[in-house]
Amino acid sequence: MFYFEKINDKTVMKSDLLKNVDHFFTTRESTIKTKEEDFKDLAEKNKKMFCEVLNLKPENFINPSQTHSTNIEIASISQTSYPDCDGLILTNKEQGIFLNFADCTPIIIYDEKQNIGAISHAGWRGTAGKIASKTIQKLITEFNSNPSDLKALIGPAISICCYNVGEDVLEKLVSTIKNPEGTFEKRNEKFYVDLKEINRRQMEEEGVLKIDVCPYCTVCDNDLFFSYRKENGTTNRHSAILKLK
Repeated sequence: MFYFEKINDKTVMKSDLLKNVDHFFTTRESTIKTKEEDFKDLAEKNKKMFCEVLNLKPENFINPSQTHSTNIEIASISQTSYPDCDGLILTNKEQGIFLNFADCTPIIIYDEKQNIGAISHAGWRGTAGKIASKTIQKLITEFNSNPSDLKALIGPAISICCYNVGEDVLEKLVSTIKNPEGTFEKRNEKFYVDLKEINRRQMEEEGVLKIDVCPYCTVCDNDLFFSYRKENGTTNRHSAILKLK
């Protein structure tokens, strides 16, 4: 179950599914990523504060250059730049990783037996490309993870209530799972799709059964989270953050 918590008086969201790893999703007041002048000072202060809380050197708080790809890399202590990357696997305790979102689906995956984890960015392109599944497959092939040991969080994202897409996009999304029933609706001649549920089913098909899905919609709950669609292309972002203990 997801719940809100304060870190130095800043609201973040966590899940009680993950107990042995530092993880959270930032909110509007705890944002660490923006290109907008009104939020830059806040974002910089928050980022510095989180580095202190997580006991991280600033250069070890890693954010890849997201491009809506399905490219997944492994964070290395000797590397700070990850271009063209929308999934990052963390295996060391010296770094922390974060990816940024404003409607797209944040996914945190954690192997509690091996103490390794990953964050993936699943917009419609990433979901159509099965980035969640590919992240799990990489954990299995590179680190011998057992899907039964994996736990996954699907964070705040645009929900089926608000996410309308064209028929071509819908077809690409529902073709990624065995049973698309219940993952989309047709209302007023428009298709509305549930990215969270599609990603959940993709991971379930990989054998991951312990999955917590955030109920919050970034459009409906725009007072808490940023929405690219509702805020006319805002560059403000909330983030998914992971740090191993």
